[in-house]
Amino acid sequence: MHVLALIGSLRRGSYNRMTYNAVCELLPDGVTIEEAEIGAIPLFNDDILTESGHPEPVQRLREQVAAADAVLFISPEYNYSIPGVLKNAIDWVSRPAVDQPFRGKPVAVLGAALGAMGTARMQYHLRQVFVFVEAIPLAKPEVMITFEQKKFDAQGRLTDEPTRQVIRAQLEALVAWVERLGPA
Repeated sequence: MHVLALIGSLRRGSYNRMTYNAVCELLPDGVTIEEAEIGAIPLFNDDILTESGHPEPVQRLREQVAAADAVLFISPEYNYSIPGVLKNAIDWVSRPAVDQPFRGKPVAVLGAALGAMGTARMQYHLRQVFVFVEAIPLAKPEVMITFEQKKFDAQGRLTDEPTRQVIRAQLEALVAWVERLGPA
């Protein structure tokens, strides 16, 4: 099984990038993962799409989403919602709506944040977007890493064992979700 990861923070030292690194360590046997590059995607502009089609970074992401068995969104919460860079990538990939690769795709969400709510609001908003793009989100377990600064060591390694366990449980549930749904 192959998973594509979309990370909603472009910062190299972000806790969500550290979370991605933990995900890579915790993958179940037989699962591979790759990170999608979303930082080079231009701001969505339907004129560009109409006049010249998808820009190369968007076309590459569309192909990666289409080829993946599942998509894993790993993201912080910005202003109680989805980071703009992540929303922009989703907007590009999902256009035109009749020919977009999220339709029927199993997806899961996790994220790390400083506060007590983790990334609850971002995850709720992202699930609303999944309705329109017809992605099929894994319901549970939810992974909202709270007080992120206390759960990673100085080298950026996730050291909080309960958090590692819930991430592993989510990855195992995602594998089962993909197997249950079959090919997208």
